[in-house]
Amino acid sequence: MNLFMTVRIAFKALLRNKLRTSLTMLGMIIGVAAVISMVALGSGASAALEEQVKAAGTNLITISPGSMSAAGVRTGFGGNTKMTPEDAQALRDLPELQYVAESVGTRSQVIYGNANWNTQIEGTNVDLPLIRAWPQMYGSFFTSEDVRGAAKVCVLGANVSDTLFGEGVDPTDQQIRVRNHIFRVLGVMSRKGATGGGMNMDDQIFTPYTTVMKKLSGQTNLNRIYVATRSADELSSAAASISTTMRLQHSIVPGDVDDFTVQTLDDMVALRTEQANTMTRLLAGIAGVSLVVGGIGIMNIMLVSVTERTREIGLRLAIGARGFDVLLQFLIEAVVISLLGGATGIGLGYGVSELLRAYQNMPTLVPLDSVIIAVVFSAAVGIFFGFYPARKAAGLDPIEALRFE
Repeated sequence: MNLFMTVRIAFKALLRNKLRTSLTMLGMIIGVAAVISMVALGSGASAALEEQVKAAGTNLITISPGSMSAAGVRTGFGGNTKMTPEDAQALRDLPELQYVAESVGTRSQVIYGNANWNTQIEGTNVDLPLIRAWPQMYGSFFTSEDVRGAAKVCVLGANVSDTLFGEGVDPTDQQIRVRNHIFRVLGVMSRKGATGGGMNMDDQIFTPYTTVMKKLSGQTNLNRIYVATRSADELSSAAASISTTMRLQHSIVPGDVDDFTVQTLDDMVALRTEQANTMTRLLAGIAGVSLVVGGIGIMNIMLVSVTERTREIGLRLAIGARGFDVLLQFLIEAVVISLLGGATGIGLGYGVSELLRAYQNMPTLVPLDSVIIAVVFSAAVGIFFGFYPARKAAGLDPIEALRFE
């Protein structure tokens, strides 16, 4: 019996029980769709993260207080608060650095008339918009004189401005209240969106870091320092110079660990992408369990089919069909069920990812390799779980099979 005839008989057998075939495929459909959806979410998040981080500028370096390892204990970022404005001033002497911006933050309720909003107060200096390549929507940023004098002036994020003053309104020269202080609004930043860490950049207020330290939070240390090199090619040398300068500032002797962390954009992208990929692999693994369940369902149905069609198998063997022909027929049936279920699951996975992107604003991206893997895996599941029933059918004795009732 030729291969074409075997495939034809296999398809006819499946079409005789359309409902059972469809229900058998359901496990594969759900499993493949779940894997495609999870991979799309993870890949989309990684791609969006990389774009968002790099949108800040390819020559950005962040210095955070605290080391990833201090005195044998992993403290993480911010584990040590020993970072001062003097550290930032020392970094300004490095020839590789073009801009340096101190950063100190607090949260507070801000009030204008009958409107109020709880938001992040970001204390910084005049270099931050240049580091972030962040233009103004209205007005202007504060000046170096405002920083030196700890002036009560501020620049609003777009969301804060919309909440307090309404959309499309220029609030320049208006006054808002932050705690018990009156701040004059100098302008509004253009819309930036969310960062890779999920923070909404438009939901914050910028004011001189000296103002935050002296009049709002009372702290004397910085949360972090942002710097920008003159070119992306100087990132490595600049990071090394920053580490050397910070160690001198903090009187760290050779052999002792740093009490600060220097991160370039590449470091941030690699760290957060690895975190996103780990979560994607975890979710895809969980979703992959349903593929195994679908494969078990295929095996179960194929075993039932072998029992139901015992007389048919015996008749085929009696008139000259080889055991290999019977094995191939049942194996093709299992693979067809898996491949059709996999193809339907891929389409469903695409649909789910598009719905998440359109209605939930989740970044999704379906990599081509995940589709190829899904197809190959579907075929492999069909072969693996279909082989035992197919071998059982091929091993039937023709005489005993013809006697089967």
